[in-house]
Amino acid sequence: MARPREFDIDEAIEKAVEVFWAKGYDGAALPDLLDGMGIARGSLYKAFGDKKKLFLRVLKHYDEVAVAGAVDLLTDRQEPDGGKRIARLFDSIIEAVRNGDRRGCLMCNAAAGPASEDPDIGKVVSSMLARMTGAFAAALRDSEHGQQLASEARKAEAESLTASYVGLRVLAKAGASIDRLRAAASAAAARAVTVPAQT
Repeated sequence: MARPREFDIDEAIEKAVEVFWAKGYDGAALPDLLDGMGIARGSLYKAFGDKKKLFLRVLKHYDEVAVAGAVDLLTDRQEPDGGKRIARLFDSIIEAVRNGDRRGCLMCNAAAGPASEDPDIGKVVSSMLARMTGAFAAALRDSEHGQQLASEARKAEAESLTASYVGLRVLAKAGASIDRLRAAASAAAARAVTVPAQT
């Protein structure tokens, strides 16, 4: 008869998120993960396989919680103005930094690190970024600015907003001042509410 698992999988993944968030994929050594998750080496390998597989599980969890939260905000039609939804997302980044959270975004951190070297991690990160871009596109369709753009132009604008989102999260992690972050966020959000000039 198999022995019952001695730890909660979901809780262990949440703790692993914190370790990878703080130290990065490359910087998170096995002892860091074991200590942070509060489990033994054998338990980690039995439950997750190895560090890479654990990280993929962590990214899946982050996608389901953090990325899904951002997507929900951008697509929530209780606020009918998509431009305002975009502004709120960028404002939420500033608010997090104001509250002392400079960890950045785990998705963004992964995009700048292991995703560029490992195709499996890269595939997961690309999927997460595509979900963000799709959510920005949905918000743009509900904005006065976006409604005046052709489909391809709106798609390009959504890609640009995703890049701005990633850049802002990286700036936050790098220690940029609140004023600098606010200026960058305002410039990005302004593109979603500015009506194109008529030619």
